[in-house]
Amino acid sequence: MISSSPRQEWLSNIRGDLLAGLVVALALIPEALAFSIIAGVDPQVGLYAAFSIAVVTAIAGGRPGMISAATGAVALLITSLVKDYGVQYVFAAAIGAGILQIAAGMLRLGFLMRFVSRSVITGFINALAILIFLAQMPELTNAPAAVYVLVAAGLAIIYLLPRLTKGIPSPLVCIVVLTAAALSMDLDVRTVGDMGSFPGALPSFLLPAVPLSWETVQIIFPYSLAIAVVGLLESLMTASIIDDFTDTPSDKNRECKGQGIANIVAGFLGGMPGCAMIGQSVINVKSGGRGRLSSLTAGVLLLVMVVFLGPWVKQIPMAALVSVMIMVSISTFSWRSVKDLVTHPKSSSFVMLTTVVVVVATHNLAMGVLAGVLLSAVFFASKVQRVLDVESVLDAQTSTRRYAVRGQVFFASSEALVSEFDFKEDIKVALLDLSHAHFWDITAIDTLDRIVHKFRRNGVEVKLLGLNRASATLVEKYARHDKTDAAAAPQGH
Repeated sequence: MISSSPRQEWLSNIRGDLLAGLVVALALIPEALAFSIIAGVDPQVGLYAAFSIAVVTAIAGGRPGMISAATGAVALLITSLVKDYGVQYVFAAAIGAGILQIAAGMLRLGFLMRFVSRSVITGFINALAILIFLAQMPELTNAPAAVYVLVAAGLAIIYLLPRLTKGIPSPLVCIVVLTAAALSMDLDVRTVGDMGSFPGALPSFLLPAVPLSWETVQIIFPYSLAIAVVGLLESLMTASIIDDFTDTPSDKNRECKGQGIANIVAGFLGGMPGCAMIGQSVINVKSGGRGRLSSLTAGVLLLVMVVFLGPWVKQIPMAALVSVMIMVSISTFSWRSVKDLVTHPKSSSFVMLTTVVVVVATHNLAMGVLAGVLLSAVFFASKVQRVLDVESVLDAQTSTRRYAVRGQVFFASSEALVSEFDFKEDIKVALLDLSHAHFWDITAIDTLDRIVHKFRRNGVEVKLLGLNRASATLVEKYARHDKTDAAAAPQGH
């Protein structure tokens, strides 16, 4: 939970936040236009979304300094909705997704991030870095020589200027200098204006023009659910990354609600839904942005520039923004993870690489993270089940074998537990000492039932000792064998 005060979140870094917000606003414009093209909607739909989502999450979000706007991941989800039903249904789906995201925040589902391993997060980071770099390739393929010169000059400014001064963000200097050079030399290169038309007016509040019917709900709900899940997944993952970059915490449940409010506002203002943007968030942090003012500045300046300063902004060469995004790609990629492939456990490296491959291959962040989380769960279950140990000692005088069970008994280790017992041994009593074991689920209780019944079928008396309180409660509620034996006095846990 964030402990900083509102004053610290808003006013502790005014100069850095304002300058970083300006850089982010300039970088947001071509991306919002590109995502509008991907979704098949008018450019103003993406630009209005970028403005409204950035501003609302700056105020209501749980991660100061993180940038949210229209994104490619969400744009891909709504392409068929636009094609089949029209853009008004996109606005309605954005509102529906927002409601679901607010519900997720109220249910405190942000805690689910605890189940995402560091290997998955590293794979997510590396995959996004690769995707950001690949997204610049169309601007560098079969381009005039001047584009390569500008990109090289831009990267030189971005990386060398901080050695002289850190007073002004080097990405901002890169954009200004390359724009001035392209205009002064009248270079024939692609500009921001070539990406699409800018809106000529401020957004206005309108209800989506869709029928208020059950049929409409049936149409938009699957899209709203997909948008809500993918949006929250990307936003919470990005928040965790920015937490690491800035060494500050974030409120994941507040972020869920903030993203929901932002999508609802975007829907009513004629914008497409969106979520957090790792690339723009890294630009913000690398440019000195830390507080909520940076996100607010980015959203407000974006709207001002596209509505009132369009003729000037359109002249920015795309090469300048490509330089900035290449810097983002290089900065985002976890280069240490390449060395860690040799030293880290093979299972962790495999999870990381799988996340990268799935995300890059499908361009679907949710699929990649889901694959990584599932693999992590499988490897974890495999490790835990190997910890289970059973030792046995035979008392020949009383014909009693004492089994001492140590470890965790759950669905993955239950069969291993059964295999430790010799049910055909000629004994009178099987004493199961469970003082150092814990039963976690229904499968574990069913396994205990099977063990007791197998012994009894062979005429062996079974006694259970030492169940801890939690395990004894499960046995009392769900076990089918003689409960008086099973619940006999939990011993101290």
